[in-house]
Amino acid sequence: MFDSIKKRFTAVETEELAAHPAGKADISREKSAELYAKAKTYFPGGVNSPVRAFKSVYGTPLFIQKGDGCHIWDADGNQFIDFCCSWGPLILGHNNPKVREKVTETIQNGMSFGAPTALENELAELILKHNKYLQKLRFVSSGTEAVMSAIRLARGYTKRDKILKFEGCYHGHVDSLLVKAGSGLVTFGETSSAGIPKSFADETIVVPLNDREALKLAFEEFKDQIAAVIIEPVPANNGLLLQEKEFLQFLREICTVNKALLIFDEVISGFRLGFEGAAGYYQISPDMVTYGKIIGGGLPVGAYGASAEIMSNISPEGTVYQAGTLSGNPVAMSAGIAQLSELAKSGFYKELNAKAAEFADSIQRYAMAKSYKLKVFHIGSIFWFAFTDKESIKRADEIDPASMEKFKIFHRELLNRGVYIGPSGYEVGFISSAHTKIDLEKAKRTIFESLDFVFRSK
Repeated sequence: MFDSIKKRFTAVETEELAAHPAGKADISREKSAELYAKAKTYFPGGVNSPVRAFKSVYGTPLFIQKGDGCHIWDADGNQFIDFCCSWGPLILGHNNPKVREKVTETIQNGMSFGAPTALENELAELILKHNKYLQKLRFVSSGTEAVMSAIRLARGYTKRDKILKFEGCYHGHVDSLLVKAGSGLVTFGETSSAGIPKSFADETIVVPLNDREALKLAFEEFKDQIAAVIIEPVPANNGLLLQEKEFLQFLREICTVNKALLIFDEVISGFRLGFEGAAGYYQISPDMVTYGKIIGGGLPVGAYGASAEIMSNISPEGTVYQAGTLSGNPVAMSAGIAQLSELAKSGFYKELNAKAAEFADSIQRYAMAKSYKLKVFHIGSIFWFAFTDKESIKRADEIDPASMEKFKIFHRELLNRGVYIGPSGYEVGFISSAHTKIDLEKAKRTIFESLDFVFRSK
């Protein structure tokens, strides 16, 4: 059975790749293809998270066998310089010795208790001591859970039901936020997934990013009904849609006037731009913040936090219920302590962000010198390749869907030359402290060669 699945996949793949001029010789994916064929008999689409299926690019998904520093190796033994970094949290790179040693030390005493440990206190103190925007927090097991809990808390605290979100921002697979804009400037969300009742989406208002008039209109139409506005202050799940500080400041002000809470979803930007994330970068104080796996060194963890007053509404202190058996898991806490201790050191972000800026700027200069239609957007240690000549993209509807055809070729050429980025043109890339100057120079040459092929084969 596995052989027949593999043959069908290979036939489709050969036909698909034949539609483009030959670039760098394709790497071997035989073992990954075998594993994928087998996985499809176990999991929907053969994966446990949709983007892993490589639907937006060429080839079978790569099954990763190990990672070390800024490199990963797949099941076929191919080595890559990795700019995915487990979708961001591996800011110290793969298999960081200090994180590994702390985790190894912790698991000698057990891996889960469902009871408090001193490690929770230690990680919380480390975070709160270096973040002036939070007074209390709670650990959960994922970024999605953090957002879900923050939304419930916002509703419980304000005694209001509606949530306002922005088209192009992703906040995990929470029912009330897995919605898209309908027709009109200010709309109730339309479900973007089967299985979400319309009544859930009807409590969510969706407006465009970077549109002050839409925000004003929303608060006028739903006066005293909006519990919270949630935004990725650095939208990085649908391209890198960098917002102007003035827009975020306006958002802060309109929320204050209307007594709605402002939630910064910093699952990606948190601890990436700096220890205080986008809140510190822009010097804007949200009412609540959500974080993801970066606070656990890549292990499953998340957190949400706010003022002591707001957080006092969470059970057992308050009436808003939220719980989790694995919340504050000691292994995840220990990994987070090791990682965030490094991030808190003087000069860490200055060095990392400077390295990332030089990397992105070098690629941009090359593209400009060749008159290639490419823009490298970047902030902190996050970057995004957009096949466009626009100087700024602030909204999802400003991304040209046709540009993704170029990305598909680009992605394939990078893999064949030993560079791994996320398998979608809408995903961002990340640089870690493990990326050395030699690694980045090698990666840049590879990117230059791949761009040459993309624009030669148009």
